[in-house]
Amino acid sequence: MSGLDEATKALYRYRRPEPWCWDAVVEAVCGDTYAGWDADHAVSQAGGAVAAHADLIAESLGRGSAHTDGGLTLALAGMGDLRALPVLRRLAAANQLPYDRPHARILATLPAAELLPVVLPVLRQEPERYHSSTALLELLALWGPAASPAAAEVIRHLGTAHTYDALRVLGRIGAPAVGAADRLAAYATGRGRGAGGSYPRRAAWAHWKVTGDPALALDVCGAAVRSGTASHGLPFLADLGPLAAVHTTPVRRLMESPGAWTRTYAAHAYWRITGDPEPAVPVLLAEVDPAWDGDPALPVREAVRILGEIGAPAVSAAPLLRRILAQEERLSRPWRGVRILADQAYVRTLTEALERIAPGTGAAPAPALVPAVRQRGLLVRWSK
Repeated sequence: MSGLDEATKALYRYRRPEPWCWDAVVEAVCGDTYAGWDADHAVSQAGGAVAAHADLIAESLGRGSAHTDGGLTLALAGMGDLRALPVLRRLAAANQLPYDRPHARILATLPAAELLPVVLPVLRQEPERYHSSTALLELLALWGPAASPAAAEVIRHLGTAHTYDALRVLGRIGAPAVGAADRLAAYATGRGRGAGGSYPRRAAWAHWKVTGDPALALDVCGAAVRSGTASHGLPFLADLGPLAAVHTTPVRRLMESPGAWTRTYAAHAYWRITGDPEPAVPVLLAEVDPAWDGDPALPVREAVRILGEIGAPAVSAAPLLRRILAQEERLSRPWRGVRILADQAYVRTLTEALERIAPGTGAAPAPALVPAVRQRGLLVRWSK
C-alpha cells in the first residue's frame, strides 16, 4: 500500500492524524495526476485542518478535473476563504452548485453577504426543477437572519416539495419574513397545500418567529405533545421556553418515554420551560453513549449539545464528555464521503459543551497518532 493510501486511510480513521498525512493528501490532490475519490473527499471536508495549504489549494483551482475543483472549492469554503467565490459563481451559472446538506454546512462558513448574491439567482429559478434547492435552503437556515434578503425567494418554495425546509428557513429569518405570516398560519392549521405530517408544528413555530405572536405555536405544538406525536412538537416548545409553561406536565411525563429522541427533546423542553435542570440532566446524560459510532437513530450529539446549553448545572457530564473528546478514532457510521465532516461537528459540539459546563477544563488533545501506519514501519513523509 502506498504512502498516499496510508495517509488517506489515517485521515478518515483518526481525529488527530500525524500532520504529514494532511500534507500528503493535499499535495496529491493539488498535483498533476488524479489522487483518487477518497483523497478528494478528505480534502473537501478538511476545513481548518488544511489552512496551511490554503494558497496551494487556491492556486490549483482550474488545473484538475471538475470533481477535483469542486472538492478544492469546498476546502476553501470550509476555511471561510473568499477565493472559493469565483468557482461557486461559475457553478451557480451552470446549475451545478453542491446539492447535499453536508455541502451546505461547509458553504455556511462563508459570509452570507458574500455568497448570497451567488445563491439568489439560483433560488429564483423554478423551485421544483432545481436539484440544489434542498442544500440552498439548508444554507439559508444556517445563516438565519443574515439570509433575510432571500425571504421572497424562500416563500416561493412553499407549496413545493421543499415546503418543509422553506418553513424552517422562514422561521430562522424571523421578522423580515413576516410577509409569509398568512401562509404559515394556513400550514399550521392544516390548510396549506400538501400540509400534513410534521408541517403544522414547524409552520406554527415559524409563524411565531415571524410575527412575535406565540398563540398559534403554543396551541399547535402543545396539541402535538398531548396527542402522542410529541417528538414533532417538543423542540418548538423548547424554543418557546417559559411561554409554554402551560404544557409543563405532559412534557415532564414524556421524559420517561420509551423513545430516545422523545426523552431527549422532552428533557430539553422541560429545562427551557421551567429553568430547572435537575430532572433533565440525568435523562440527557443517559443518552450520551461513549461508544456511539454516529448512528443517526440515537440522539447522542443532540444530548451533548443540550447539556452544553444547560452549562454549569450539568457538571456531572464533564468527565464523560472529556473521555469521549479524547478518543482517537472518528465516528465510523457516517457515509465515508462526510465522515470527517460529521466527526468534526461532533468534536466541536463536545468542545463547546465542555467550555460552557466547566470553562477551561476541556480535555487536552490526545497525541497525534497513526497506529496503522506506524506498525507497518511506514511513518515517512509523502512526496510527489
